[in-house]
Amino acid sequence: MNYRHAFHAGNFADVVKHLVLTRILLYLQGKESAFRVIDTHAGAGLYDLTGEEAQRGGEWRTGIARLMQARLGAAEPLVRPYLDIVRAFNPQRELTAYPGSPLIVRALLRPQDRLTACELEPSARKQLIANLHRDPQARVVDLDGWTALPAFVPPKERRGLVLIDPPFENADEFAILAAGFGAAFAKWPQGIYLLWYPAKSRRACDDLTRHVAGAVRSAQPGEDRCLRIEFSIAPQTGQPGLMSAGLLVVNPPWTLASDLKTILPELEKPLGLGGAGRYRLEACRP
Repeated sequence: MNYRHAFHAGNFADVVKHLVLTRILLYLQGKESAFRVIDTHAGAGLYDLTGEEAQRGGEWRTGIARLMQARLGAAEPLVRPYLDIVRAFNPQRELTAYPGSPLIVRALLRPQDRLTACELEPSARKQLIANLHRDPQARVVDLDGWTALPAFVPPKERRGLVLIDPPFENADEFAILAAGFGAAFAKWPQGIYLLWYPAKSRRACDDLTRHVAGAVRSAQPGEDRCLRIEFSIAPQTGQPGLMSAGLLVVNPPWTLASDLKTILPELEKPLGLGGAGRYRLEACRP
């Protein structure tokens, strides 16, 4: 996968990931006490959909563009907060910009909440700092996400979310992701963790799930505190291009599975290519 997220901004994987992210943050707002979000691979924060990279890939046209035109039925109230954030970056109603995870998080922070965004790539980091307007609630860290992950947990707020969304440039990225999660979870087993992965290799996805679920089960015997979500827009044929992506949510809000049972079926038709997409939603098993 290409590190430069501008090629893929607003695609189906972003839509699903950011919908889940939004539902988790809205849940965290339910208590007055402060929370922190740690974004380990934050990116540039805002993407120009009229730029050369986004136009070349064009993935947003079958992702966020379709969702904004879709009739969502019972899912509409649950999806609306996410779409409202996207619309706030497109005040002229024409879809020209897409917010990445840090700006979606920032839109849902209350005065007492904080964001720590890690970005090592110089150009992306510079853009992220500019897009956050040097906001005092959002700290941009010049640090590799895998180094930052165990260093920044537990946060002083003792409540919050760790978003782990690496670029998957390396062949061993699944193993790195599993090890990084394990190190952080050992230090902060009470936190909510959201792990994103491309679902190209069934074996790699299953191995990651078993590793994460096993770590959770060891810390919390007898409890299934890990949720697996996958969404496919078409069968994966081995050709270039991502057709399926997944998320693991550790310590999910108790409302999340119910929310997703309403949301995910409504995404199948608008996001599917050449027919309806399909989703997978289940508890993780070691």
